[in-house]
Amino acid sequence: MSEKKKLRVATTSLAGCFGCHMSFLDIDERLIDLLELIEFDRTPLTDIKHCGPCDLGIIEGGVCNAENVHVLREFRKNCKVLIAMGACAVNGGLPAQRNHLDLRDILEVVYETEGSLAKGAHIPNDPELPLPLNKVHPIHEVVKVDYFLPGCPPSGDAIWKFLTDLIAGRTPHLGHGLLHYD
Repeated sequence: MSEKKKLRVATTSLAGCFGCHMSFLDIDERLIDLLELIEFDRTPLTDIKHCGPCDLGIIEGGVCNAENVHVLREFRKNCKVLIAMGACAVNGGLPAQRNHLDLRDILEVVYETEGSLAKGAHIPNDPELPLPLNKVHPIHEVVKVDYFLPGCPPSGDAIWKFLTDLIAGRTPHLGHGLLHYD
């Protein structure tokens, strides 16, 4: 009898609060059961920086800078199925609240006026810093997304149900009790 091959799963976070990854940990002891079915590639749990070939990719956070675009495209290229998890990945979430403001105005206020930490501070202009985009984008505006798991963040129970449905070959279906925005 041959053992069933585990699915390779990768996760990453772009512009967001990391709450979806914390919610992922709210699966609690079911993580042990999940590890019988999957193995992790790139994830904060493994500290692997680049995504290898994976069956499932889970991304939280919106796209706010050039580095996010690069990470997202690399991630998509290496994942057979891509899941946008949480409000930031699905629709831009809280980071997208800046979209109605001019980016230059925001940077001036933060670095040169009210928010500056020192006299004479200026907007950083270093090639090591990722170039900010004029707007924050949900990930489906940059790459193809196969599934959306909304919530801010989705609960551990919703993540568990979603993943176990996918792993079992079922289309994920979350009922009213598992989807909420609070």
